[in-house]
Amino acid sequence: MIAADPSIQMWITFAVIAFGMVLYAIDRISMELSSLAIIVALLIVFQIFPITDPASGDQAGSVKALIAGFADPALMAILSLLVMGQALVVSGALDEPVRRLVGPATSSPRLVLFSVLAIVLLFSGFLNNTPVVAIFIPILNALAGKMNMNPSRVMIPLSYAAILGGNLTLIGSSANLLVASSYAHITGENLGFFTIFLPGLMLGVVGFIYVAFIAPHLLTDRATMSSQFGGSSKQFLVQLEVTYGGALEGLKATSGLFPGLTDVTIRCIRRDDEVLLPPFHDMSLLAGDTLVAAATRQSLTQMMLKSPELLSGAWHTGGVGGASDSGEGPLPGRESMMAEVMIAPASRLQGRTLEQVGFRSLTNCVVLGIQRRSRMIRSHTAQLVLEPGDVLLLIGSRNDIHALRGNRDLLLLEWSASDFPAERNSGVAIAIFATTIALAAFGILPIAVAAMGGALAMIGSSCINIRQASRAIDQKIIMIIAAALAMGHAMAVTGGANFIADNVIALLGDASALVVISGFFLLVAILTNVLSNNATAVLFTPIAISVAQRIGVEPEVFVIALIFASKCSFATPFGYQTNLLVMGPGHYRFLDFVRAGLPLTVIMWLTFTAIAAFYYGF
Repeated sequence: MIAADPSIQMWITFAVIAFGMVLYAIDRISMELSSLAIIVALLIVFQIFPITDPASGDQAGSVKALIAGFADPALMAILSLLVMGQALVVSGALDEPVRRLVGPATSSPRLVLFSVLAIVLLFSGFLNNTPVVAIFIPILNALAGKMNMNPSRVMIPLSYAAILGGNLTLIGSSANLLVASSYAHITGENLGFFTIFLPGLMLGVVGFIYVAFIAPHLLTDRATMSSQFGGSSKQFLVQLEVTYGGALEGLKATSGLFPGLTDVTIRCIRRDDEVLLPPFHDMSLLAGDTLVAAATRQSLTQMMLKSPELLSGAWHTGGVGGASDSGEGPLPGRESMMAEVMIAPASRLQGRTLEQVGFRSLTNCVVLGIQRRSRMIRSHTAQLVLEPGDVLLLIGSRNDIHALRGNRDLLLLEWSASDFPAERNSGVAIAIFATTIALAAFGILPIAVAAMGGALAMIGSSCINIRQASRAIDQKIIMIIAAALAMGHAMAVTGGANFIADNVIALLGDASALVVISGFFLLVAILTNVLSNNATAVLFTPIAISVAQRIGVEPEVFVIALIFASKCSFATPFGYQTNLLVMGPGHYRFLDFVRAGLPLTVIMWLTFTAIAAFYYGF
């Protein structure tokens, strides 16, 4: 029998929510504006049609209640964890583990590929998965090259591994925290830090088998753009100086390679008037040698932080190794930035060298490296004649980098500008993060308090600065979460959640609890690919609790089902933020996500149904 007697407020709330979901789905206006429109609409509705709580006599849909999402502890925890995750990246805390992980890549790249996906899954249980995926995109791109595999076959698996990792702990994703917060608000009960770990691990293992062994074969090869413009794996031509007592003096080649130069390709060694070409068998580097090499932007950054004397030729001359044009270059500091610029067509720099144009005097920036796509270069970089299309890697003050926007001879590649990490407090960052996790995991402090304290400690200890912390916070998250919490509250106070729960149960008839929870999981898994996973999670929390109460099942199990189902965002690129992140590097089309994501969604549904039957005893 279908439930009846719904209130006018409930139907208007349904209409507002449906309208909001349409705005999210068509994506014609920004998600922030759509979210604000939903909140304002609900505020107006409850002012015109107020609801009074019979028990207290207070207005149930008050302004305070509907905008409480902006100060929700779950939102504060999510924003703080975003800052902490970015601090780990900026401080270099993840660099050494990643470097050790990919060390054996030359001998067994396929094993390393599987290890990378497993590490991503594990990291995503404790970190925001967006920076984790961003870190591993260039690594997987390089591994794919070693395996003669198109990057399109590994980028979607990378995103899926990160999504699966979010099922391990309560802080694994923002959806987990939002559901836990709504659950606590409605029932007064709390989910533990590791409550979802065991079932999440089961889902993760099954999903990982699919992601690592099946998904790559379902994806097709995609043509990539030349060198993937802007990718962090492209190399710049640089000159490295071997100084007296420096890190490279006396370094001996092994099998033709110098083990101390990670991610650096030596093209030639200039020793006095002699040019030595590879392979460098049994050769030792001597003080005064100049190495003409190709290195990635990341490896150059590492060099400047650990062994700045290697780039002394550029540092004290303002170029990649040429004669001085204005004395000493700007030393990197907290206000320094790195950026890439392109020599513009018809530029006045065309046909001249850095030394001839006085680049340091012209821009007040130091050129660390040059990229030219047309051919291999072994000439002295200071004497390299600039051509249109050459890309220069620069370091300079924030004001000087920004001033390049008005330079007609150089095209500043805006996406390339980033703060130079002047301090690498990796040990401090790891200690702060570990302490935060311990305080939250053992219940010593609420997750929101521990996370906010951790974010403050990261900023206070200079692991990340205020500007970097601000950029780590996605502005969309604040509005989407606030709107989702407002919609969830409106569903609860109008009786909408109970109405939907009653009708779901009525439609299922005398079905068992296992069928109900399995059907509920499938419904959420489908909708989360169309809507924001955060919005889906919050909207369905009161429904999950109502359905569980109607059939006499512990609500916690349905809430856990909701957490897992809301992250089955595998079948669309906009289903989850990491899907959008890998879409460019993998050059994917919409149907690639459908092809790889639908089977995984079905696998997760069937696996959870089995978990519900055997682990939870349905």
